[in-house]
Amino acid sequence: MKIKDILKETFLALSSNKIRSGLTMLGIIIGIGSVIALTAIGTGAQNSISASIESIGSNLIIVMPGAQRSFGGPSGGRGVALTLTVPDADAIASQVSGVSAVVREVSSRKQVTATGTNTNTNIVGTEPSYLTVRNVSIDEGSFISANDVSSGSKVAILGPTTRDDLFGVGAENVVGQKIRISGSEYTVIGITVSKGGSGFSNVDDVVYIPYTTAGRYLSGNRYLSEIDVSAQDSSVSSQVQADVTTLLLSRHNITDPTKADFNTLNQADIIATASSVTSTFTGLLAAVAGISLLVGGIGIMNMMLTTVTERTREIGLRKAIGAKRKDINRQFLIEAVALTFIGGIIGVLLGVGIALAISSLGILQAVVSVSSIALAFGVSAVIGIVFGYYPAQRASKLNPIDALRYE
Repeated sequence: MKIKDILKETFLALSSNKIRSGLTMLGIIIGIGSVIALTAIGTGAQNSISASIESIGSNLIIVMPGAQRSFGGPSGGRGVALTLTVPDADAIASQVSGVSAVVREVSSRKQVTATGTNTNTNIVGTEPSYLTVRNVSIDEGSFISANDVSSGSKVAILGPTTRDDLFGVGAENVVGQKIRISGSEYTVIGITVSKGGSGFSNVDDVVYIPYTTAGRYLSGNRYLSEIDVSAQDSSVSSQVQADVTTLLLSRHNITDPTKADFNTLNQADIIATASSVTSTFTGLLAAVAGISLLVGGIGIMNMMLTTVTERTREIGLRKAIGAKRKDINRQFLIEAVALTFIGGIIGVLLGVGIALAISSLGILQAVVSVSSIALAFGVSAVIGIVFGYYPAQRASKLNPIDALRYE
């Protein structure tokens, strides 16, 4: 038989019972569509998480006070312990190679009030280099200056969310206004550019003041809440982290690293861990969705076996007029592959449509990769061959005389 004839026969066979063919393809359609959509969502989530982590700084190593948390034990005051000092930050800046900038931070949550309004927000006491280390930009006014730090000035820079809470959404002429933090009056000198976020992860819900001012009027001590270290390049960030750890252990007279009274977090490690977790979940979801492909394949085998039974006399007649075993085998195998291939095309369109819908709704920027589409077509072809092979073989082995006698 010519390929043209086989394709024509395949079209006639599948179109003769459209409802059954459509229901048979449904498993493939749902499986392929689910795999593509979930893979796109997982990739988009991974990119979103990585972008969020990268937005907090560039080649960042975060040093936090407190002993490392042990399983089932106390946290040792991680993040709130009083173990990091300004001299520690000065030593890192002067003695550790590969460091481009060091930022001293004194942070706490406080009630902030303006005329007739108030909000509870994060107060970050910091210094001028915070802008570059943490990738923060100024929308209006200016940021903390070196003079503000040295003199302990009562100036404040508001995040967009805090501005909206205190002065109204999109309020103008906020620079120069007064706010009060813990009973002290501060002058607003700037507004930062929005970085996005919500809830406790909203980086726009913040008030920046000089760290010297925060230490004097808010925390009441000389200790830092955090030291941010920016490495000159991502290739040296791990070495910088190790050198910072060694230096602080020496300064704090600690010989056993497991008893360190501080913790260091490498931004690259955080991204790698987050990416690994999202990749694992994406793979798991895709595997679960792939089960429907198996179910769809079984459905195709069931339909093809039924088709072989229904067309037994036709097979006998074909063989009687000279059709070879390989022609019969090829005919039914191509029908099975056509079912999965058509279902695969519809499934790809469904998966891409779901991904585009999620992106357009602003839920997440789903990313459809060419590899996932190619894999979908490959899987659909394999399913057609694997689950169509047995019915095709069974059809080709029918005895023409018995087939012609079949009622």
